[in-house]
Amino acid sequence: MAQKGVQLGQETLSCSICLDLLKDPVTVPCGHSYCMSCIKSHWDKEDEKTIYSCPQCRQDFTPRPVLGKSTMLAVLVEELKKTGLHAAPADHCYAGSEDVACDVCTGRKLKACKSCLQCLISFCEKHLQPHFELPAYAKHKLVEPSKKLQENVCSHHDEVMKMFCRTDQQSICYLCSVDEHKGHDTVSAAAERSKRQRELEVSRQNIRQRIQDREKDVKLLQQEVEAINGSADKTVGNSEKIFTELIRLMEKRRSDVKQQVRSQQQTEVSRVRELQEKLEQEITELKRKDAELEKLSHTEDHNQFLHDYPSLSPLSESTHSSSIKIRPLKYFEDVTAAVSEVRDKLQDVLKEKGTNVSQTVTEVDVLLSEPEPKTRADFLKYSCDITLDPNTVNYDLVLSEGNKKITINCEQSYPSHPDRFTELWQVLSKESLTGRCYWEVEWIGEEIYIAVAYKNISRAGSLDECDFGRNDKSWALFCYRTYSYSFWHNNVETKISANGSDRIGVYLDRRAGILSFYSISETMTLLHRVQTTFTQPLHAGLHLEFSYTYWAEFCKLK
Repeated sequence: MAQKGVQLGQETLSCSICLDLLKDPVTVPCGHSYCMSCIKSHWDKEDEKTIYSCPQCRQDFTPRPVLGKSTMLAVLVEELKKTGLHAAPADHCYAGSEDVACDVCTGRKLKACKSCLQCLISFCEKHLQPHFELPAYAKHKLVEPSKKLQENVCSHHDEVMKMFCRTDQQSICYLCSVDEHKGHDTVSAAAERSKRQRELEVSRQNIRQRIQDREKDVKLLQQEVEAINGSADKTVGNSEKIFTELIRLMEKRRSDVKQQVRSQQQTEVSRVRELQEKLEQEITELKRKDAELEKLSHTEDHNQFLHDYPSLSPLSESTHSSSIKIRPLKYFEDVTAAVSEVRDKLQDVLKEKGTNVSQTVTEVDVLLSEPEPKTRADFLKYSCDITLDPNTVNYDLVLSEGNKKITINCEQSYPSHPDRFTELWQVLSKESLTGRCYWEVEWIGEEIYIAVAYKNISRAGSLDECDFGRNDKSWALFCYRTYSYSFWHNNVETKISANGSDRIGVYLDRRAGILSFYSISETMTLLHRVQTTFTQPLHAGLHLEFSYTYWAEFCKLK
């Protein structure tokens, strides 16, 4: 009860103009009290009217009342100050420049706690009470404080806009719906809000799903970083052990390999980190967007919601999870194998195989940061210049066009060579295929085998040993112009139903174990795709059928 009495005293001894404790309190004829300076300032503005009124009850006085200090109120104010209490609200209760101020308060205004969509004004807690107490205000819609209440009023009819025109995508009042928007698709603002709210929830659901996907991707990338570092560290350790055995002959080479592995390790980790950072930024953006949508979803003012909804910034393009799918690669293990080969062959390896070590290190590719090509333009980014090896071509074939074209010619003769195919009309490329490669073969005739093979495929003997596609050392697409295709590996045939073409595209990603064949015409058509593990460098190969193929050529690609 004592506390209730103190609260009553605080309210009674406050100036309704400045909302602070009375200073030099004076009482006007109607009985209301003010700070002397506050009421004088108020009446000074009314001098030109010659009629003076009470700011609270609006009672008029003529002439201007003579003000005298109220001694009793002054004593009460001093007693109240001694209790350490303050009648006026704390500073944080007053409306600042960024706050919505109470439209009823005079003098220094308090922060509004609610806005009324019917009254179209905002109220502090004190002035809001009638909305809770009087039946006349029972149906008024109270929302969070808003500075944009007037935007709810139709500029043409001065009516509250409670409808929405879907035809023109704008809020309207009832008079608009029977006037300039007559015949349009109009609904209540609440109905349109409900529709947009459902759309918003779908968007939020998509965002949350994307956040989960990106967080999984980030975790996967972190694991990848650890795998790269572990593999690189293991490779460096193995290389150190091997090169220690060859310290006098291999000291310089050991240092080069170590530097290359570390450099490539840093490069690959940097690529993973960059993509990881990008995903984390996307997660942050998605969370910010989700918070923005959540805030909008809680807007109680339908018109405000509809007003702000179209201005929401669109989501940025998502980073596809397929672009970061991790492949089960060996990372740097091939480097160890290459170094072991260097150790075994000593000085001969330094001259002939030394460059293999550097090449193997730089081939490390642990991320699908560049997804598999989709269009011919994408494939052409990996085009390689392939020439045929004269030491492998069969005696009955002839090379031309800078060793890019092969033709049946029984009169051509080549010197003996251990790499030459003697039983079949086959030839291998001079270059080994590493990393990502793409090439196209054009041919004229009825049949041809377009292949890739290890260099150690047999050059003579049974067909199963040296024929492309009939062993585990080669993969071949058999092209039969009129009817169909078939794919051969390890003497197993896979039939392919497709129309014939005189131009075939081949895509190889040796590290990923991907080999794809495409029919090239006005469009690219995938004929067959292989996912395997290639354990050795590959070479492109051609197998011409003596009676059916006239010539074949590796195309020049731009």
